[in-house]
Amino acid sequence: MPRRASTIHFVSLGCPKNRVDTEVMLGLAEQCGYRHVADPTDADVIVVNTCGFVESARQESIDTILELAQHRTTGKCRKLVVTGCLSQRYPAELAADLPEVDHLLGSSDMLRLREVLAGTAPRVAVGDPASWLIRASDPRRLSTRGASAYVKLAEGCDRKCAFCVIPSLRGRQRSRAPDDLLAEVHQLARAGVREVNLVAQDTVAYGRDLAPRQDLPSLVARIAEVPGIDWIRLHYLYPDALTKGLLSLFAEHPRVVPYVDMPLQHAADAMLRRMRRGHGRARLRRIIETLRERIPEVVIRTAFIVGHPGETEAEFDELRAFVAWAKLDRVGVFRYSNELDAPSSRLPDQVPAKVAERRARQLMKLQCSVSRRRLRALVGRELDVLVEGPSEEHELVMVGRYYGQAPEVDGCVYLSGAEVRSGEIRRVRITKAADYDLLGEVIDDPPPLRSEPMPSTLAGWSKEGRRVTLRTVF
Repeated sequence: MPRRASTIHFVSLGCPKNRVDTEVMLGLAEQCGYRHVADPTDADVIVVNTCGFVESARQESIDTILELAQHRTTGKCRKLVVTGCLSQRYPAELAADLPEVDHLLGSSDMLRLREVLAGTAPRVAVGDPASWLIRASDPRRLSTRGASAYVKLAEGCDRKCAFCVIPSLRGRQRSRAPDDLLAEVHQLARAGVREVNLVAQDTVAYGRDLAPRQDLPSLVARIAEVPGIDWIRLHYLYPDALTKGLLSLFAEHPRVVPYVDMPLQHAADAMLRRMRRGHGRARLRRIIETLRERIPEVVIRTAFIVGHPGETEAEFDELRAFVAWAKLDRVGVFRYSNELDAPSSRLPDQVPAKVAERRARQLMKLQCSVSRRRLRALVGRELDVLVEGPSEEHELVMVGRYYGQAPEVDGCVYLSGAEVRSGEIRRVRITKAADYDLLGEVIDDPPPLRSEPMPSTLAGWSKEGRRVTLRTVF
């Protein structure tokens, strides 16, 4: 324990899976007697949890490290710690090139922050990326808004996509035991969480590595029985053939929101083969058709990569035609990043960066028109909205999300017409649609005040039930 009330500041970069790791370190720091501060100027220790997946993420991580390193000389910071995928991937290089950094931890070394804070850790403590899997008993301090939290189902990945280096950064897939996951969800519910967002690198493959073998639909059905959990959202479903059990949950279970996050990456057969995706356009079309047929209210989110080695104009035109046909609700478009330790870096016909940039703009322009029409179709509808809290633009304006808006990556609903409280689920009539956000009028009566969050074994949850305001960069 520190001799005085020491302070710590965290920055979390990259995906929600990284966010969970940061929350574990937050909880651990509080166990060690450190108090989180939102301003790095006030921090004795600064921790940057990095992303090293693609070039743009690496540059964002380096820029953030250098920005915060200034507090070693201009602020009270006495220890700068870098953790996560970037330090896992380049420990020796970072140690040599960034003398400002006091400690480097890898993507599975989150619990070693305790040694860092105690002053017993070596400067470089980057271990085996497959050596850790989060447990319900690990400390954790939540940082998400509006009674929402992420739950990490598994770590690592067994896929062999040509463009991806995640298996080398995070190891092979390691699924958590169902009982451990249920214990964590019960803890979250007791702490006041109403929406759980299930994440993994390959969520649909959950449980295949366990003995006895488990499956995602059975796990989700058990999570849906936890009292207090109203919304369950699934992220990062690899486009395997959808099982009847999973489709039934999306279509019929009142707590499983009909929101399908399924990164498709491309739609031309030749490109999907080069990417080593294990399927072709025909499967993707069948999946979209099945989802639309079985779940009329489904919202589909996906991601595509443009500029992958070998992508021709004809193949890009196939992708554009697919996007126009599929009428997807949410689409992210990423320019290919040439990772030297990924198989795709050795492929011929590398696409010039300017060509990839042009294709990304064209695809997003097409998708924006599709998204705008789909949002405008919601005007006049009545929807349940989970209230998050004050808008970042104006603290007097409250915002929330309907089931078709995932936290932090999609738009929001700006609320009017009645007072609302963070964590409530209110009935809202949509009155206007913008390019990404909605405006709505609250039309129901306020629910009775919920009792204070029950005492929770969720380590790091404050007595007041408040969450840390965490700086995050996606």
